[in-house]
Amino acid sequence: MALARGRRNEGAFNYWPGFVDALSTLVLSIVFLLSVFLVVQFFLSQEVTGKDKALEQLNAKIAQLNELLSLEKLGKLSLDDQVSQLKAGLASAESERDRVKGLYEGLAAAGSDAQGKTAELGKALDSEKAVSARALAQIEVLNQQISALRRQLAALEEALDASEKRDKESQNRIADLGSRLNVALAQRVQELSRYRSEFFGRLRAILGNRPDIRIVGDRFVFQSEVFFDTGQATLLPEGRAELDTLATALIELDKKIPSEIPWVLRVDGHTDVRPVSGANFKSNWDLSAARSISVVQYLISLGVPAQRLVAAGFGEFQPLDTGNTEEAYKRNRRIELKLTER
Repeated sequence: MALARGRRNEGAFNYWPGFVDALSTLVLSIVFLLSVFLVVQFFLSQEVTGKDKALEQLNAKIAQLNELLSLEKLGKLSLDDQVSQLKAGLASAESERDRVKGLYEGLAAAGSDAQGKTAELGKALDSEKAVSARALAQIEVLNQQISALRRQLAALEEALDASEKRDKESQNRIADLGSRLNVALAQRVQELSRYRSEFFGRLRAILGNRPDIRIVGDRFVFQSEVFFDTGQATLLPEGRAELDTLATALIELDKKIPSEIPWVLRVDGHTDVRPVSGANFKSNWDLSAARSISVVQYLISLGVPAQRLVAAGFGEFQPLDTGNTEEAYKRNRRIELKLTER
């Protein structure tokens, strides 16, 4: 069997060497073609690079030419402007030449007249010299007057400075006097407050703790019923008795308080908000004023100095109680006594 197989192999055709040769030939051909392609590509790239450089150089030259062309255009425009200006200047020079020529002709014509006027100008010049001499004399007089005025002004300034100095001293003295006056007034107020406290203490001791007499701040408040009937301004006997004790205290107080302290006892009349009835008084103003005047007149009759008393009527416009009850009306109907400054 092996022998038979060997015989079969000897009789078969071997393709492999031919295939290898063909394949080698094909590879060599491809390599050759690639080499040719690379060489051609190299030369082509060199050629293209050279053309690009030439193209760039051409573009640069074109740009330079464009710039030169622009400069040429600008130069042409400048030359045109210069030509126009020269033409205008020539026209102006010609017109000026004509004007000067006319003036020259006019001067030549006026030359003869000028000689005739020279004599007149000489006379006028002499007259002006005389006027100038008089003016210089007047200027000298004015200078002397100005010097005198300056001396007077200096004297006035000195007087003004002295006056301002005196005024400043006077203001300082006034300020000092004002401060002294304020201190004196404060002392007077303190003295009056002391006498007021003494007076009110005396009245408290005299009047006692009565429900119809109250102390509100720096005032004694008497209900109107203590002194008057409803709607009347005539003092009742019991009211007169109260005022008798008050007058005694006031007379004693007037003896103690120095005469330079300007104190007064203010008697204030007040009513409630209800309108008055009857024909005796037109309004609550009238009623409150009449009641305070009655009290003041009675105190004067008891020996209280009239210059130490003030009567004032407030009507219903200074209430102690703003309610609308009978109790509020009663509180608001009152006579107030206040020791104060004039």
